[in-house]
Amino acid sequence: MQITEELLNEISGKISSLKSELAHSITGMGNVIDPVLIAILTKGHVLLEGMPGLAKTLLAKSLANAVDVDFSRVQFTPDLLPADLTGTNIFNPKTTNFEIRKGPVFTNILLADEINRAPAKVQSALLQSMEERQVTISDQTFELGWPFFVIATQNPIDQEGTYPLPEAQLDRFLFKVSVTYPTESEELNILKQHGTILNKKNITKKVIQTKDLQRISEAIQYVYVEPKLEEYIIKLIRNSRPESTSDSQLKNFIRHGVSPRGSLALLRIAKAEALLSKRNFIIPEDIQKYFYEVLNHRIHLSFDAIAEDISVKSISSRILEVTDVP
Repeated sequence: MQITEELLNEISGKISSLKSELAHSITGMGNVIDPVLIAILTKGHVLLEGMPGLAKTLLAKSLANAVDVDFSRVQFTPDLLPADLTGTNIFNPKTTNFEIRKGPVFTNILLADEINRAPAKVQSALLQSMEERQVTISDQTFELGWPFFVIATQNPIDQEGTYPLPEAQLDRFLFKVSVTYPTESEELNILKQHGTILNKKNITKKVIQTKDLQRISEAIQYVYVEPKLEEYIIKLIRNSRPESTSDSQLKNFIRHGVSPRGSLALLRIAKAEALLSKRNFIIPEDIQKYFYEVLNHRIHLSFDAIAEDISVKSISSRILEVTDVP
């Protein structure tokens, strides 16, 4: 596929209309909407962390409506079973046969609400769906359609009844994005948008088709990457590992660094960012823009860092600072 100026303008127009439509029901959250769109275009998944009531569910529903795809929501609780998510084999007394009853995971956009309240078996079932895009029920394996996109939400870990997700589960998310409280002006707009019981203006319209998403996703693969920028990505990721970085601060404050999956995520995100910025090639700023969101859930801090109250955000800033830009 050749990325022409005409194609770039077409893609920019479709994404702009999608963002504009989402703005009818969602105020602010620009730092959340952009990563979510990049994730769905690059066939990734997003983990949103924030307090309840910050429109995480509304964002997922509005996106599904605007893109004209199926949407399912699962409230994760400690008593949830894998079959509640994937489906199960049930006996039909009329036919005297067992039949597969598919679960809510068979959808296009799945909202896994409060995922850090789920037991290990449920998370294992979701892990197969996220990574392999297939589901095994009894002795049968079913492929999930495209797009299959998981938006998972979690409360801060210090809330009652929550616990950290396993590292293997976290690493499957392209982004981990912190959802913060809106500003005063944004909260005033929220009152105006959603302050009445019946408000037809907040109904999200379908503005983009699945085939359009597929075309944009395919075009991302053809964005040109200069070899020096590939090396830059590798150097950034290697500086996140205490055994390969030469910076003494990073050695002391990082216990475990980012895996090669993080390198691939950074490359995919940079390509998508370039395309959405109407370019058919990436620049260093494309790599740097979401660097923290990529590292946020992949870096494990040392005891020294925790004791000195060092955050992953400051670590990611330090990595950008000590890594030479080509």
